[in-house]
Amino acid sequence: QKKRTQKDEPRPGKGGRLRRAAVVVFGVALLSAAVVAGLFLSGLIGSNPSVPRAAIVDQLSLTQSNPEFAASATDTLEQAGYAVDYFPGEQVTVEFYRNLPTHDYDLIILRVHSGMTVELDAQTGQETATEYVTLFTGEPYREDKYAQEQIGRLGKAHYYEGAPPLFGIAPGFITDSMRGSFDEALIVLMGCDGLKSATTAKAFLDKGASAFVSWTEAVSASHTDAATLRLLEHLLVDNLPIQEATARTMADVGPDPMYGAELRLAFHR
Repeated sequence: QKKRTQKDEPRPGKGGRLRRAAVVVFGVALLSAAVVAGLFLSGLIGSNPSVPRAAIVDQLSLTQSNPEFAASATDTLEQAGYAVDYFPGEQVTVEFYRNLPTHDYDLIILRVHSGMTVELDAQTGQETATEYVTLFTGEPYREDKYAQEQIGRLGKAHYYEGAPPLFGIAPGFITDSMRGSFDEALIVLMGCDGLKSATTAKAFLDKGASAFVSWTEAVSASHTDAATLRLLEHLLVDNLPIQEATARTMADVGPDPMYGAELRLAFHR
């Protein structure tokens, strides 16, 4: 089909990796994210002494650069003992996403554009009931590139109507084209609509992520930057479990004042 884009509290384990077992409960119409209650969560797991690793994937730097965010996030992570890799937008290609799970990151911050996609029926061209969140790459779209994966895995992503298209990453690409497993990594999707639909979050969780944090609606760059820095502080400085860190962050920064997006959390069942 074609696509149109726009028991204790958990603690770091495996060299700082956040490991959990919990429940994903998505709200009515998939607009609210996971409601976590009565969770029986694993404690410290494993004894691997290796340094925990984090990635900041900054596709948004192509259009809404914020070096202060990257510097502050890196500082917080490094102070907590993480080795940090930073990837600017021009490096965020289809192949980059394909290999992302193979790098054994414990925490992946996706500062990327994202938006809702409604699939079109290949026969009629009409909209179907299938919708999900697509992640932007920084790679210009070409009809003759990744031709087989453009069926259900990749699509066109536009910043705005009429903008030059980029390749967009669909949930099918995450589950079927990405190599390896996220191996209990925490995924923070800073872009729009990450938990407006369950599908993309579920793809990351099915690919091995321990938890997925994102927004219920569109969100401004300034608001998601501020919220993510606060989330890292609660998680790594205050040493709060991920569900409490997410709730505290939301209480601190509130919904996006322009779009009303709320920060939410999803766990794998």
